Amino acid sequence: MTEKAKNIVILISGAGSNMAALIRAAEEENWEASLGARVVAVISNKPGAEGLALAQALGVPTQVLDHKGFESRAAFDAALQTLIDAHQPALVVLAGFMRILTPDFVEHYAGLMVNVHPSLLPAFTGLNTHQRAIDAGCSEAGATVHLVTADLDHGQILAQAVVPVLPDDSASTLAARVLAQEHLMYPQAIKDFLRKLKPA
Repeated sequence: MTEKAKNIVILISGAGSNMAALIRAAEEENWEASLGARVVAVISNKPGAEGLALAQALGVPTQVLDHKGFESRAAFDAALQTLIDAHQPALVVLAGFMRILTPDFVEHYAGLMVNVHPSLLPAFTGLNTHQRAIDAGCSEAGATVHLVTADLDHGQILAQAVVPVLPDDSASTLAARVLAQEHLMYPQAIKDFLRKLKPA
């Protein structure tokens, strides 16, 4: 790869299913040839995250930076930033990364960090989105890919996927249906974003 490669770093905290969908899409659709882009690293803040083994099985190097080893959120974010920047990223992808990021960290990657959130933003920012959608009597739910800003779940919307809320839905059944759409939408949204991104 040349210096102008669009390197992608993915951050996870758990099972990494969206991460895996992204890595598989990048491989199957040959993003390296068509977009000059590749996933160069998966980083987790949890040593036991299931997604680490999954990423390794898919051929992507992994790193762990345990947030419990830091005295403050700012100290962790500063160390994480150093780790990420070593990969010269063109894009930082949050895929189930369960950390609220500091404004300095977010500013450092302004316009180059994306997240997928399991609701139709601006509705239901934060946690427990599926149960909240059911409790509110929504007929539709879904997921949103957005740019990350210091204001939680409020960045520019890049893509959305809509699913119906069924009469017998529980939070878990709705979550499963939304997640299936995330696995389709997130890689496509990132591919579209990369097409517009100038080489680093």
